[in-house]
Amino acid sequence: MTTVDGTRVFLLPDLGEGLTEAEIVQWRVAVGDEVTVDQTVVEVETAKAVVDVPCPYAGRVVALHGAAGEVRPVGQPLVTVAPLDAGPAEPAGHATYREEERAGSGNVLIGYGTGHGPGRRRRRPRPTVAPEPSTTRPTVAPAPAAAPAVANGAGGSDLGGTGTGTGSPVISPIVRRLARDHGIDATTLRGTGPGGVVRRADVEAALAAAATPQTAAATGSHPSPAPTAEDLVIPLTGVRKVIADKLSRSRREIPEVTIWVDVDATGLLETRTAINAANPDRPVSILALMARICLSGLRRFPQLNARVDGEAQRIVQSAGVHLGIAAQTDRGLVVPVLRDAQRLTTAELAAALTETTAAARAGTLPPARLTGGTFTLNNYGVFGVDGSTPIINHPEAALLGIGRIVDKPWVVDGQLAVRKVTQLSLTFDHRVCDGGVAGGFLRHVADCVERPAVLIANV
Repeated sequence: MTTVDGTRVFLLPDLGEGLTEAEIVQWRVAVGDEVTVDQTVVEVETAKAVVDVPCPYAGRVVALHGAAGEVRPVGQPLVTVAPLDAGPAEPAGHATYREEERAGSGNVLIGYGTGHGPGRRRRRPRPTVAPEPSTTRPTVAPAPAAAPAVANGAGGSDLGGTGTGTGSPVISPIVRRLARDHGIDATTLRGTGPGGVVRRADVEAALAAAATPQTAAATGSHPSPAPTAEDLVIPLTGVRKVIADKLSRSRREIPEVTIWVDVDATGLLETRTAINAANPDRPVSILALMARICLSGLRRFPQLNARVDGEAQRIVQSAGVHLGIAAQTDRGLVVPVLRDAQRLTTAELAAALTETTAAARAGTLPPARLTGGTFTLNNYGVFGVDGSTPIINHPEAALLGIGRIVDKPWVVDGQLAVRKVTQLSLTFDHRVCDGGVAGGFLRHVADCVERPAVLIANV
């Protein structure tokens, strides 16, 4: 968007399917910096991932709309850029507005440790000019040094800095926001991160140690018990809120059924050993082999590679298998997606799984890689459990779970033997198919695990 004076306003772009807002994590530029086309100007966190946002304009930054920790809606102003050859002369009223904009943006960035590369210049903001009221939050006065870690009622530290030399450094805007929302001066905490940096776990530990009961409602009624001094109060925000909303919707809308079977995975483990011995530079994991088996099963039973369109009253079977892999991360459970997984070889599946899960745990996957799945594979055996009745990843229609592989007594050719046994579970949407289809799929998967030759005959 270009204004009459040649400045251009970059709006927060669409960051993926269903995402309407993003929280500013860290600005990568400051007012007065020169930027080039597609240079990253801000790091934001959506409900699905942390994303670097590049600016499509080149010029000089004259305004940053929003502070670290602030949530900005998609389509709202993010950065204002002026041409590099723009002269200082402006209409009187407009010049005053521009100075206010510069000062407001500069104040927003004070204390957030914005980095500057070589050759960049930063203008000193005018501290006497108020910040832009529509895009900044009121500053809360810092707590006195002698104040306790948790204060009663509202208030607390602004936590806008990374430390001034008198307390522990606080780098993460998310940590600052969590502390501020609970009235904690994070700089008074003992940081357990590298160099004494205060981490989210340190704030949560302080909450657990010194939380105070919530103030009773004016009516005296309590819909739920108020937290006690021993309770840990964790806001339901960000990824955790999205997970809660999605799983709740799944349970409300999907009539799910779970079936399971114990299988002898000895043959599958032997097959993996043989594959990796022949190709040591491209190792294949059990998860990759299970993904290949699921793809074989979905080709035979496409009813499970589907979703229900409730508004149109129809079932939509996907032409391709967009395979979701449940991955536990520090930010919560996410399901990165391998699109058109049926086109990949087993070795390509293994490499894609390794790369995708690593990126998911690092929080570097773009939002588009975390949506649009049609079938999910969940290896909950890594947590040391045998079985589960998982919740379907809405709007998908099915999910296969894999338990731990352990030594168990098993009858082989009429003789008792010790075998590598695992439990497989299939949770499916009963609207897309009946038990015959679901049972046929799970039996096919079990047969491929027990006799990998069945898999080879079907790929």
